[in-house]
Amino acid sequence: MLRITGVDLGIYDFDHDLTWAAFFMNADGVVYGRFGGRDAKSADSHNTLEGLRFAMEAALETHKVRAHEKRPAADPVRIEDLAAARRYNGCIHCHQVKEIIRQDEKDKGVWQRDSVWVYPLPENIGLTLDKNRGNLVHAVAAQSPADKAGLKPGDVLRTIQGQPVHSFADVQYALHKAPLEGQIEVGWTQAGQARKATLTLAKGWKKTNITWRPSLLDILPSFTVFGYDLSAADKKKIGLGEKQLAFQQIAPVHEEAYAMGVREKDVILGLDDLKLEMTAEGFLAYVRQNFLVGDRLTLNLLRDGKKLDLRVKLK
Repeated sequence: MLRITGVDLGIYDFDHDLTWAAFFMNADGVVYGRFGGRDAKSADSHNTLEGLRFAMEAALETHKVRAHEKRPAADPVRIEDLAAARRYNGCIHCHQVKEIIRQDEKDKGVWQRDSVWVYPLPENIGLTLDKNRGNLVHAVAAQSPADKAGLKPGDVLRTIQGQPVHSFADVQYALHKAPLEGQIEVGWTQAGQARKATLTLAKGWKKTNITWRPSLLDILPSFTVFGYDLSAADKKKIGLGEKQLAFQQIAPVHEEAYAMGVREKDVILGLDDLKLEMTAEGFLAYVRQNFLVGDRLTLNLLRDGKKLDLRVKLK
């Protein structure tokens, strides 16, 4: 879908950053399920024809029971009705939905920073799902919420928060609607027996790599420090562990970095005195994944062997 004006988002509620998404529904707007989801690695890493067929067949079975259900009457929710949409002159694309909603919330003073964490992956609660049968548990991470609840490889997910599950997209949608912190109810089948449990989710459980999302490009920072990682021997000379972040700024220094106070040959150590174990490349990704434009941080570095802290504002 290239343009989304005129679409009732109360019905077509989906991840607007996706390349494509499918709905399975009846003629009266009752949604049975969804297909189409992704992670930061690839737009199609979780989409297969076999998985689509499985989800479609599940929807057909659901339709046999729910064909005559009607969606409760409600006023349509159209993105173009928000005041923040006026600057788009009626030409609104899918990924701009989140941009408009975010701006509308900011204008009303109700925007929350944690709202950037949308459509969490099943892995966020410890589940890896089969790609061809979207409700089959392929693996369970040790000590994860799913593991603690008793889920095991080979189990079949049935519901999350009452939402029927037949695909990766169904799981993402249910987790998207879950609270930022608290509990969710999960139902599944294990060795033919129905099981149900409550998963406890800690603050921050929704966090994923969001750097691929077009809707966030205007608020994800670009940190303009670049350089080469120090060798293990050089790190040892300055009292750092082999895996600790330490890279030397190369010339030319980007004008934004120079304005922050960074100079050629500075050794970048991290932010806010955190002990980061990563490469220079990983550091730039870390900044984009964990901070937003406008955040104020302390950049830790060495200059001529002496520690120096620079207060910076991300752009």
